[in-house]
Amino acid sequence: MLNNTNETKEFKSGFISIIGRPNVGKSTFLNHVIGQKIAIMSDKPQTTRNKIQGVLTLADAQMIFIDTPGIHKPKHKLGDFMMKVAQNTLKEVDLVLFMVNAEEGFGRGEEFILEKFEKVDTPIFLVINKIDQIHPDELLPIIETYKEKYPFKEIVPISALQGNNVNRLLDQIKTYLPNGPQYYPADQVTDHPERFVITELIREKALHLTREEIPHSIAVVLDKMERQKGKDIVHVMATIIVERDSQKGIIIGKQGSMLKEIGKRARADIENLLGSKVFLELWVKVQKDWRNRMSQLREYGFNEDEY
Repeated sequence: MLNNTNETKEFKSGFISIIGRPNVGKSTFLNHVIGQKIAIMSDKPQTTRNKIQGVLTLADAQMIFIDTPGIHKPKHKLGDFMMKVAQNTLKEVDLVLFMVNAEEGFGRGEEFILEKFEKVDTPIFLVINKIDQIHPDELLPIIETYKEKYPFKEIVPISALQGNNVNRLLDQIKTYLPNGPQYYPADQVTDHPERFVITELIREKALHLTREEIPHSIAVVLDKMERQKGKDIVHVMATIIVERDSQKGIIIGKQGSMLKEIGKRARADIENLLGSKVFLELWVKVQKDWRNRMSQLREYGFNEDEY
């Protein structure tokens, strides 16, 4: 619902896209800014698949951040979808944050993203993340390298994990936003429904606990969510989708041990999200090559028409 109560000359608002290679810390930054987990985090690249909006409302501004999938060369239809999502946000926002990892040098991945900026008129900031992982003397050469590559409006080094310099970045963002309305209520932190966030929390736990060959083959579908009558308990039923029988065995684990652990960890986060006790039931289903089937992608929430 559009809320114009704060629409004054002093109030600023706008949409900010966070762009970068996989695993540079985009979701960590978003969760830190918003103050709670709305985007799942993993050390495995390409964790974010849909664009996730996080809303930060201040006394004089509202910033709507869009956490996009890490830009990479697609290997399947799901990858094509992820790239379309990331690139389309460049056309619809007021500001772009190009986030890079201070520990990694400038390479073909960064060059590929900069090429996408050539036809973009939107102001672009360079955000150098993970500065807590390098020696301070290493920072200036990184800044100089990027200055030669593109005329960024601002260059801001941060540590999203520790929160270093994040407030300065928010102040810089505010100066570039236009005067505008408060798009979302002050207490709303994301545009995604609870059902979406719940499936992402389950997928996050599976990402953390499984081996390398599993993560990108996982999708999670919420089959049922209902509050039990007369009780402060929400019954959640969800299915974890994998591509091969061998992956199903890994997800279930010996005597169901892995699935139980995924459920235990996911339930804690879901209870925190809903503010209620949760009874969580998980199943595992094999859908061969689902990442290349448009019908399956739509069923699992990857509808490119929405982007």
